[in-house]
Amino acid sequence: MAKIIGANAARLEHLNDEVTMYVYEELIDGKKLTEIINETHENVKYLPGHQLPSNVIAIPDVVEAAKDADILVFVVPHQFIKRICSTLSGKIKSSAIALSLIKGFDCAEGGGIELISHIIADHLEVPCSVLMGANLANEVANEMFCETTIGCKNTTDGLLLRDIIQTNYFRVVVVDDTDTVEVCGALKNIVACGAGFADGLELGDNTKAAVIRLGLMEMVKFVQEFYPGGKLSTFLQSCGVADLITTCYGGRNRKVSEAFVKTGKPFEQLEDEMLNGQKLQGPITADEVNFMLNNRSMEDKFPLFTAVHRICTGSLQPTDFINCIKGHPEHNENCH
Repeated sequence: MAKIIGANAARLEHLNDEVTMYVYEELIDGKKLTEIINETHENVKYLPGHQLPSNVIAIPDVVEAAKDADILVFVVPHQFIKRICSTLSGKIKSSAIALSLIKGFDCAEGGGIELISHIIADHLEVPCSVLMGANLANEVANEMFCETTIGCKNTTDGLLLRDIIQTNYFRVVVVDDTDTVEVCGALKNIVACGAGFADGLELGDNTKAAVIRLGLMEMVKFVQEFYPGGKLSTFLQSCGVADLITTCYGGRNRKVSEAFVKTGKPFEQLEDEMLNGQKLQGPITADEVNFMLNNRSMEDKFPLFTAVHRICTGSLQPTDFINCIKGHPEHNENCH
């Protein structure tokens, strides 16, 4: 995203060309990662082999990076968002707008969940839109064609955000169904864990297709239950079925979940071994969703989400996953 936004900021006359990028400071062979990025214009740890535009400046202090920004783009693991927002509170432009690419939830008081965009908007007192889609990072960086979805309630903001994101290989559709766009981006990681379990058990493509379909059904039901007013058409955008398919075949949650079944190693160990410092979102999101479903006695309404959570936490064996699929209530309804 820094590559895309940097190139567009330099190209478009109505945008300031400087893009500051907050980077968590690390030492790579004894040298600061921010210094390496600013000297070589390459993130050698997380996106090696790809040049960042020279107008993208890496900064290790999040307040310094954000203080003069008109547009704040959030792309961090969702478990860190409250800490970052707390740090930024009162230290950004009051006229700024935000865009979240973060896929996950946060547990709220009273047994519910909070959307990340709502946390950003509430803490920083700025409007926050969301971007979700079938956008595996390496493929985007390689400029392979893909689509994405921006959920934005304000038309003017939506057009501005489209301008800073869209390229000839990265196409944007803007919709106003913001909550549904964001919920899709979070829930698909739970389904991807289920797809990974199916792969690890070598259950075949037909079974994985069933996991994807049943997962999509539960995603739709979740929005209908907890975010009424969402549009079914949103699930046909890139943020919905396209992102679900991509993640269930090519994403890190699928890959690590397959390894979880085949190796028996815990997720934390596999994350360290396989993800080069990136974070796994599926098991955490499954836990957050189950927190709400359990508190509302609704686990039986979402058996796939519940099964994934129980396998991730060790209360259900991966080999029992297929029985959860076979016994899904969707199969016991004669007509729809």
